[in-house]
Amino acid sequence: MLNKTIMKIASRTFIVASGLLFTVSAFGYFFWLKPVLYKSSKALAATNASKKLKDKSETMLALNKKAMLAKDYIAAHNFNEELCFLIDMRLSSGEKRFFVYNLQKDLVEIAGLVTHGSGINNISNNPVFSNTPNSNCTSLGKYKIGKPYYGKFGLAYKLYGLDKTNNKAFERFVVLHAHQCVPNDEVAPQPICESWGCPTVAPAFLAQLQSYIEVSSKPVLLWIYY
Repeated sequence: MLNKTIMKIASRTFIVASGLLFTVSAFGYFFWLKPVLYKSSKALAATNASKKLKDKSETMLALNKKAMLAKDYIAAHNFNEELCFLIDMRLSSGEKRFFVYNLQKDLVEIAGLVTHGSGINNISNNPVFSNTPNSNCTSLGKYKIGKPYYGKFGLAYKLYGLDKTNNKAFERFVVLHAHQCVPNDEVAPQPICESWGCPTVAPAFLAQLQSYIEVSSKPVLLWIYY
């Protein structure tokens, strides 16, 4: 009888102790583990924000350097000295990487999304560059923006390659035009559609570019670089 009483007391003590341990564990989660996870989440967000800021700073630094070089070329070749178009192909296609750069104020006026060429055998979202006809690739280099015309994609501008890396652009029918597949806003890290080598933008963005191109008394320089 005594043994049974002792066993009951021991059993009840174990249940109470287990409940107390569970309660302590629960409090431990909410007052220790959860704040640690919250802090880790905040730290990760801060790290991502810091990386984005650094990437943006590096992009602007590269942009300013390219603009300085563009100024020299423009002065020597009678292009529009107030602005130029710069496309930084190091940025992903889901980011705004087509910049209208004010050369007088050294600042970006507007920016938009732009495609790169798909390439024939390219299986990644990273651009492959080529000047070869029928390669469907983007060609790096400086371009003179020519006269507008209306083709199968609507308004488009002829492009004349000015470097060895893109001097077949006119022959390849590489032009500046718009397509509905290009969104107005950034979608990174997702990529956007690809072209057959043409720098293709959203229709609304092309309308903005048109307002710069068609009031210019001199040709506008477009520079695609990596």
